[in-house]
Amino acid sequence: MTDNLLTTPFGAQTTAAEVLAGIGLSGRRAIVTGGASGIGRETARVLAAAGAEVTIGVRDLAAGVRVAKEIAPAKGPGTVDAAPLDLTDQKSVHAFVAAWRGPLHILVLNAGVMASPLERTKEGWEMQFATNHLGHFALATGLHSALTAAHGARVVAVSSVGHVNGGVIFDDINFEQRPYDPWAAYSQSKTANVLFAVEAGRRWATDLIAVNALNPGRITSTRLGRHIGDISNSPASFDPTSTDVSWKNIEQGAATSVLLAASPLAEGVTGRYFEDCNEAGPHRPGVRRGVAAHAVDPHNAARLWQVSLDMLTTVSTAA
Repeated sequence: MTDNLLTTPFGAQTTAAEVLAGIGLSGRRAIVTGGASGIGRETARVLAAAGAEVTIGVRDLAAGVRVAKEIAPAKGPGTVDAAPLDLTDQKSVHAFVAAWRGPLHILVLNAGVMASPLERTKEGWEMQFATNHLGHFALATGLHSALTAAHGARVVAVSSVGHVNGGVIFDDINFEQRPYDPWAAYSQSKTANVLFAVEAGRRWATDLIAVNALNPGRITSTRLGRHIGDISNSPASFDPTSTDVSWKNIEQGAATSVLLAASPLAEGVTGRYFEDCNEAGPHRPGVRRGVAAHAVDPHNAARLWQVSLDMLTTVSTAA
């Protein structure tokens, strides 16, 4: 963590459109995963409205094509297209990467699942870790050359305040030796998002690729919470009057993603964690804000990078 936290004129109630007011993105190419709904959809819409050529990566292509038509600007240089992308299927990730041509200026790793029942991919990976981290890790590293070609690309990893509840359990990432806990699995995957930003920010700085993570806040009316059901075992309050985190609508929830993806205010900033459109300070016990020390630990970040490469290499070798 840096002692000089980046602050902006924006805050918890700022909308994504307000963040990019007056900013033109003509000629910029962007990818937003999970762009067919929620804050991913709004992120894609606002980037395109500013002039970017946006591709939304979606599991349901028909739904993605429909959304792309709905949010594409009526006029101007911005566009929105949809492409198939299943983050839990490495063949799908590889196909998406192989189909990409030319530079990539903005990559928003937005798709995610929260507190889902125990599921595993065909490789045996726990589903939340596979979706929220490994699929995005494979996508970002696969697109590294395209990001480098942009000469100033930005990668945005959408994490969560839930990361403060626990780190990556390297000796049992896939819950093979311990009882499965959906919230522990979620926390682990969201910590992984931050650790990815820390290590990618370090590794890719010379390629002029900035990588940052963020907590979007607790967003009303999205599909992310569809698995939570009985929240009595949740480590956080889901009462709308709670001050644990900032409650936001979708337009406000996409603001920090858009800030890191395209605002000049974030120019040259990398390897950091943001919330409410500002860089977050250290997490303090009892307050569900800030970034936990385990999520920005450089040793953990380097270890996760290698573990992720090893897991993906095993799949590639087996194929």
